Amino acid sequence: MPVTSVVGVDLGGTNVRAAVFSSRGERLSPVSSRPSHAELGANETLAAVAESVEECTKGRKAGRIGLAIPGHADDVAGVVRWSPNFGVRKDGVLHYWKNVQVRKPLERMTGLPVTLANDANAAAIGEYRFGTGNGNASCLVMLTLGTGIGGGVVLSPKSVQGKASGPLVLVGGNMGGAELGHVMVQRGGLDSSAGIYGTLEAYCQRDAIIARAQHKLVRGRTSLLNDVAEGDLGRLTPEHITRAANRGDEVAQEVWREIGGYLGAAVGSLINVFAPDVFAIGGQISGAGKWLFEPQGGSPERRCAIAVQGLPHPQGQARLRRRDDRGRRGRIGGEMNKELSFERTEVEIEGGRTLYLYTFEEESLEAGDDDPA
Repeated sequence: MPVTSVVGVDLGGTNVRAAVFSSRGERLSPVSSRPSHAELGANETLAAVAESVEECTKGRKAGRIGLAIPGHADDVAGVVRWSPNFGVRKDGVLHYWKNVQVRKPLERMTGLPVTLANDANAAAIGEYRFGTGNGNASCLVMLTLGTGIGGGVVLSPKSVQGKASGPLVLVGGNMGGAELGHVMVQRGGLDSSAGIYGTLEAYCQRDAIIARAQHKLVRGRTSLLNDVAEGDLGRLTPEHITRAANRGDEVAQEVWREIGGYLGAAVGSLINVFAPDVFAIGGQISGAGKWLFEPQGGSPERRCAIAVQGLPHPQGQARLRRRDDRGRRGRIGGEMNKELSFERTEVEIEGGRTLYLYTFEEESLEAGDDDPA
């Protein structure tokens, strides 16, 4: 008998969220959210997942759990081979998950079969089927900006040569590929959990954004952020920086311009590699909106600057024109408790191709269960 409803679980470095969904992507339950205890060990984290599943399935039937998790998820073995966001912190060092069996304990605790997937890959296929890909994009590339930087690539059969049926999710030779947040944007640059220096994640993840603001404040810059911090710079979040930028704060706007420059370099390179017709950017950091996606702080025509940054496209230099397609809809990808307002910008490529760049602004559907933006 086919499964008619499933529990979708978004396991993040801050929170775990779960809800019941139909096969058409309709949410059938409230979202259950709680801390994921990412640095307290696998037992605590999996117990939080099981509690969220139990809460959202009360009085409801579900045939399976789909678990989206950062890192290398081996669904065949039911094992997380590597995840930089989870582990145990000892002496100030996070000893992250390696070869952690996830399926067996979760199935024992919940009584439901479990399917594992990398969170960004799950977000990308969800975006392809139910979101901006409309189920028929030739190639969709997605970046998720949050605690870390995830990425996913979905290819239709017409975007590859040879026999294929699709859509196809790019996973790489070891099933742990498409880590787009690990692309290098600055040789020999900042360190991160990606394993090399100078990655996109090192510059654009949540903690890197906060650290950039903190360094400016420590150097004596005048900013509204000093009032927010109340003497404790550890209180700052990206959401605070966005709010300050909206109020005209020079330091906050400067932080987002700098972050947007690194993001733009990566997006431009990924466009040259994959030549997508849809490039989607989601995650809580994307809530910075124009401050992140207008790194030059210029006119509306430069809203898509992150997609170009002066980089030539293989089919010619991109010409930009702005087009608003604002709409309202339910969760997209892993953002199960969000209603997303999206804006579409067309990038016209010489040769008749058009790239659609989608950016999202998030609004919580249920108060009190969000990570800081």
